[in-house]
Amino acid sequence: MFCRIVKGEIPSYKVYEDEDFLAFLDISPQAPGHAQVIPKRHYRWVWDVPQIGRYFELVQKIAKAEQKAFGTEWIIAKIIGDEVPHAHVWVFPGEGAHGEKKAFEENAQKLRQSLP
Repeated sequence: MFCRIVKGEIPSYKVYEDEDFLAFLDISPQAPGHAQVIPKRHYRWVWDVPQIGRYFELVQKIAKAEQKAFGTEWIIAKIIGDEVPHAHVWVFPGEGAHGEKKAFEENAQKLRQSLP
């Protein structure tokens, strides 16, 4: 499914994109601004991504943007990998986040504007 999002076959609310990575809002959010951060090339597990340092630098940027956009210091990141067979990191605000979790366009815009 995530490869199809990268190819544009499935629509998404993109938060960040460069030649190697993509961050987009989760369609079943745990909180406002819940994002998936993925490599554009298919890797089954996060631990297989060759540019893992760059990958986690992006995860950090998304987390900092969520803090700013949703007014909370508490950000949760999860790496599980069993629900979708494509490397991904969940990043989402914890308690105290301001906003409606299913206001996708608004939340994507807030995150894009909060990125450094």
